[in-house]
Amino acid sequence: MRPATPLAGIGFGLLAYGIWGFFPLFFRQLSHVAPMDVLSNRAVWACVFVSLLLTLRQGWGKVLAVFKTPRQFAMLALAALLVGSNWLVFLWAVANHQVVASSLGYFLTPLVNVLLGLLVLKERLNRLEWISVGLAVAALLNEVVSLGSLPWVSLFLAATFGSYGLVRKQVPVDAVSGLWLETLAMLPVCGIYALWQWQTASHAVFAAPDALTAWLLVGAGILTALPLMAFAAATQRLDLASVGMLMYINPSMQFLTAVWLFGEPLQNARLVSFGLIWLGLFVFSWSMWRKYRRPAA
Repeated sequence: MRPATPLAGIGFGLLAYGIWGFFPLFFRQLSHVAPMDVLSNRAVWACVFVSLLLTLRQGWGKVLAVFKTPRQFAMLALAALLVGSNWLVFLWAVANHQVVASSLGYFLTPLVNVLLGLLVLKERLNRLEWISVGLAVAALLNEVVSLGSLPWVSLFLAATFGSYGLVRKQVPVDAVSGLWLETLAMLPVCGIYALWQWQTASHAVFAAPDALTAWLLVGAGILTALPLMAFAAATQRLDLASVGMLMYINPSMQFLTAVWLFGEPLQNARLVSFGLIWLGLFVFSWSMWRKYRRPAA
C-alpha cells in the first residue's frame, strides 16, 4: 500500500505553485526585455543567490559529491535543459499576451505527470484520484473544444515541466544543491547567447537599460530560485500524481490574472473548465484527507 503523502511535501508544493501563480504579474513588468535576455539573467542571478545560500548553509560538500557521480550531474543537466526551455516559452507567452495559453499548458501538466508516473514510476491511483483525473481530462477537452485547437505553447509547457518533475524526482540531491547545479548547467548556453548578441548586434544582455529593470532582473533570479527549491523538496516527498494535482494552483492563479487583471475575455466555456478543475482538486484533497485519517498499520 502506498504511504500517506507527507504534509511537508504539500506545504512545499503550495509554496512553489503559489509563487509561480504570480509570475505573469511580475514578468509582465519585463515585457520590454527579450525573453532570452530575461532567461539569461534569471539563470545568472538565481545561481548567485543559491551560491550565497550554499555558503551560509555550508553545503558545498554536497555539491562536490554530485560532481563525483556523473549520472546524477547528467540528470541535473537534463533537468536544466527542460526547465530552461520551459522558462523561455513561458516568458514569450507573457510578453506576447498568451497567458491563457500558458494557463492551459499548466492545466495540462498534471495529466502529463500522472501519465509519466503510471508509465515510468509504476505509481497507482485510488478510485478518488482517478475521478479527479477524469474531471481534469473533461476540463482539458472542454478547453480544446472552446479554443478550436490545442496551441503549441500549451503542449510545450506541459511536456517540458512534466518531464522536469519526473527527472528531478529521480535525482537524490537536496533542493538547494540541485538548483545550483541546474543553473550552473544553463550558464554556458546563456554565455554563448550573450556573446553572440554582443558580436552580431552590439547588444549587452546583462546590462539593463535602467535601474528599475536591473532590479527586476535581479529579483527574477531570486523568484526563480525560491519556488524551484520548494518544488524540488515537494517532489522528494510526494508521489508524482500528488505533485501533478497540486499543480492546478498555478494555472488557476494565472487564469484569474489573465481575466481580471490583463482584461482577457472570460467565455462561458472557460468557466465550465475552471469549475471542473476545482471540483477535481476538491476530490483529490478529500482523498488525501482520508489517507491522513487512516491509522498507521
